[in-house]
Amino acid sequence: MNDIKRIVLTGGPCAGKTTALVRVIEHFSNLGFKVFTLPEVPTMFTQAGMNYLTKNPDFFYEGEKATLEIQLALEDKFMRMAETCTEPCVIVCDRGAMDISAYMQPEMWEKITRDVGTTTHHLRDERYDAVLHLVSAADGAEQYYTTSNNASRNEPASEEGLRIARLLDKKVIEAWTGHGHLRVINNHEDFEAKIRRVIKEITHVLGLPQPIEEERKYLVEVEGEMPDCIESDITQTYLVADPGVEVRLRRRDWNGKVVNVHTTKKRVSGHEEIITERQVPNALYESLMQQADPYRQTIHKNRKSFIWKGQYFELDTYLNLPEPLTILETKGITEDEDVRFPPFVRVLADITCNKKYYNYNLALRR
Repeated sequence: MNDIKRIVLTGGPCAGKTTALVRVIEHFSNLGFKVFTLPEVPTMFTQAGMNYLTKNPDFFYEGEKATLEIQLALEDKFMRMAETCTEPCVIVCDRGAMDISAYMQPEMWEKITRDVGTTTHHLRDERYDAVLHLVSAADGAEQYYTTSNNASRNEPASEEGLRIARLLDKKVIEAWTGHGHLRVINNHEDFEAKIRRVIKEITHVLGLPQPIEEERKYLVEVEGEMPDCIESDITQTYLVADPGVEVRLRRRDWNGKVVNVHTTKKRVSGHEEIITERQVPNALYESLMQQADPYRQTIHKNRKSFIWKGQYFELDTYLNLPEPLTILETKGITEDEDVRFPPFVRVLADITCNKKYYNYNLALRR
């Protein structure tokens, strides 16, 4: 049976998902993949008469419950279809199950998942191989923001509409936070760069060789109040591995929730590498910890993840090194694009490509 990957393409309003889906189909079909793309279920329901802004709580509940049921049924049916194919397959969902939770109170979501016979843990952490979140144009690319390309969109095309769109964008990211392969795709001055990042991330998930790229990193000091962010504690342990292979075990803890991810990086040439990731349960995590590299200590850091003017950042404060260290890392900003540094950080040095600050080297016992 094929190892069929199920990927969610999500994001805030006017994020470019429709264009991205077209390009994904073209790119991976040309590589010999059968690409299944599932439609956005809430749009189907809206066109069929569902009103997600209704004041009738019973109607809203039944509509959202049905939305989740149809979402899961479509995904399951297409998975069975994919299993019959002889060529490699990938399933790309235009939004996934957890998107639904961003539009209601947590109590209603818990009731819906219970009535449908599932859980948040399963839907967020186990059902999909990757979640790619495209940032709304309302955050950092306001000049491209429009509601004219989707008749089912409810937010107004105004300053208030931009505010609502940014809020929805953050709610969707929060709904998926905890997935082992959640990637936030920035807005760019060149929209083509955003599409290339989507294709790169799917290439990663499919285990295909890809160019080695360095995210930009900076030594910084925090000087002001930060905006809303997702805060988590991360422990990162390197395992004994073959030469030329890096194996990492990461545990992320936020709001009392824990997710463990096992990552392997293997260089296949001087310019290409293959990265594989898998989420592992707590019991397997504890077992794998027995393979910890004795020459490297476990890295412990506090991470604050946030979007600033359409660009995604991770601010890591290392907690168990001999000297204090805070690193700001960008995600998906192209070489010819300026970093929009937030005003609450002061940049001390650009450490991009400086191997001294690689986590793998910071972990070396001294």
